[in-house]
Amino acid sequence: MKPLPTKGRRAAARPANRLIVVSAMSMLLLSVPAWAQSKGGNRKPGGKRKPKPAVKIRLPESVLTPRRSAMQVTGVSVSGRSDARRVAADIDRYVERKLVAAGGLPADRVDDPTFLRRVYLDVAGRIPTLAEARAFLESAQPSKREDLIDELLGSPDSVSHLFNFWADVLRFVDRPQPNIIAEPFAHYVKESIRTNRPYDEWVYEMLTADGKSWDNPAVGYQLRDDGMALPYIDNTVRVFLGTQIGCAQCHDHPFQDWSQYQFYELAAYTAGVSTRIRRGDPGFKKQNPANVLINQAKEKAEKGRVPGYFQRIVRANTFVVSETDRPMRLPKDYAYADAKPGEIVEPAVPWGEIPDSRQYETKRQKFAAWLTSSENESFGKTVANRLWKHFMGVGMVEPVDDFSDDNPCVNDELMDTLTAELTGNGFDLKQLMRAILYSQTYQQQAQEYDASSGQPYLFPGPTIRRMTAEQIWDSMLTLAVRNPLPFERPSASDVAAVADLDFATVSYEQVMQKSLEFNDTYFRGTYNRNLRRHAYKGNVLCRASELPSPVPGEHFLRQFGQGDRESINGSDRSATVPQILAMFNGPITHVMLEAGSAIVDNVLEEPSTRDRVDAIFLSVLSRPPNGTDRRVAASEIAQNGGQQHVGYGNIIWALLNTREFMFIH
Repeated sequence: MKPLPTKGRRAAARPANRLIVVSAMSMLLLSVPAWAQSKGGNRKPGGKRKPKPAVKIRLPESVLTPRRSAMQVTGVSVSGRSDARRVAADIDRYVERKLVAAGGLPADRVDDPTFLRRVYLDVAGRIPTLAEARAFLESAQPSKREDLIDELLGSPDSVSHLFNFWADVLRFVDRPQPNIIAEPFAHYVKESIRTNRPYDEWVYEMLTADGKSWDNPAVGYQLRDDGMALPYIDNTVRVFLGTQIGCAQCHDHPFQDWSQYQFYELAAYTAGVSTRIRRGDPGFKKQNPANVLINQAKEKAEKGRVPGYFQRIVRANTFVVSETDRPMRLPKDYAYADAKPGEIVEPAVPWGEIPDSRQYETKRQKFAAWLTSSENESFGKTVANRLWKHFMGVGMVEPVDDFSDDNPCVNDELMDTLTAELTGNGFDLKQLMRAILYSQTYQQQAQEYDASSGQPYLFPGPTIRRMTAEQIWDSMLTLAVRNPLPFERPSASDVAAVADLDFATVSYEQVMQKSLEFNDTYFRGTYNRNLRRHAYKGNVLCRASELPSPVPGEHFLRQFGQGDRESINGSDRSATVPQILAMFNGPITHVMLEAGSAIVDNVLEEPSTRDRVDAIFLSVLSRPPNGTDRRVAASEIAQNGGQQHVGYGNIIWALLNTREFMFIH
């Protein structure tokens, strides 16, 4: 394959992915796909043809039948298109102004196939299907790019992809502690994305929510750092205000104006958060009701062995978030002259003010009101910068969670424009994303950029970047299965139905019955066994957003850089040898060469060899083959003689192992 044609002053650096390597690689690693094994070579001695053996379908039935998601997604409004165009024009003007001042120019506009693949990956988190690629590329509508952007922003795919984005930011895990059930919080985040809730509303709710996780799922944010009051403040300020204050937990910041005393002043707003059932709560009189029930179970159980699912459901009901009057005290080793060790600290914000209308609310509500206020520029700038990086590959401020004098913004006019648009539209994230995607800046040729060069990136176009682990996984599923969503994470109401206990009225027998229902549904061991009904060679074939978080360390997603969710934005896109082996000969590469896979069916439905090669290229790379591609493909097919289908399998496999597939251009 020749490099894709490029234009402009800084052409996108696409390496020459040569399909000629297919034959050599296939001899080493690629087994003959199951759907090709019955083609040819089946004559008995004497010339009579043997009966064709039945091709065994090894993919789970649940992923073979197409199923349209019933999810109703709040997209972008038709009336908002003109506003998005206006903001997009402002984006282009401010970007070009910076580029010209630095002696550069924007890159040229990408062609339709490149735009198609880029916007699907950036918004839907996957490559387009064969049908979707053909529909867009064959359309003559002048507004087809804007139409596609709007369609994708209102799709269930965008909810799945944005959940992955926020799960990495919020460090979402299914079990922050063994007895915390966090699935309701995952559902809460997905619902906030699905309904396009104003960003300031759902952040405020996460910071102030009370109750159990299934009664008020927003409490999951506070339970993520359960028992860690100081890291909670550090993480919250990093995530939502783009400021790193963590080292001030122990001493004055050596490079910024943050003092240890200021850190404790801010932490004083949330020091009173309690995450456990307390004396006086329903059912809690003299003893913790969970301990009473577990002791009863020990007395009744054989040899005193209480089932794990019984203990899990009882303990989970003791995690109840509420606010108390507990004061914040300085540490015993406090060493500065402005206060004494152990002294009570009154809450105060480090910049700005608590909104006047919130002066008589609780400490936690004051903190949340200050953090999410439209007057707090750091709040709007941080999320605008995160979304800009999500689509462009580099933030205007890097790192995205470290706004400081040492990390200046590369384009203040652009940052101010995006922030003003976000606060002016009521923190409508999709409308802001729409404007970025409408811009010519986003639709220009991708550029190579080395972040370690020390040179600021001024955005002649997006940067070339490898797909995230989730994008690779979900794209492979797009090629392989017709239903990439055979199941979805449980909702808060699903969990409540089998987990909620009212300690004030529940009997031991009722708890035992509830725990059995929990064991049959969402207890971890049973839940994972149920997922295996949708598995191929141990890999559950479902979109990354629905899989356990985090997946095991040996999983494809972890091999390709999905983080363990212990740190903010802990994912990694660097290349490793296990990644190469997984793509060369891993089960997820082989799944699409199995009988019944979507790409196999699509290829075999085409009437001619030429059409089949077209279908392969459109399916894998979202573009038609060029002349060189066709010649090399024809040679590969011819080399396989009567087993023409093996040639198709080799072409598919080779394209999956190209840089063109793995990278967003």
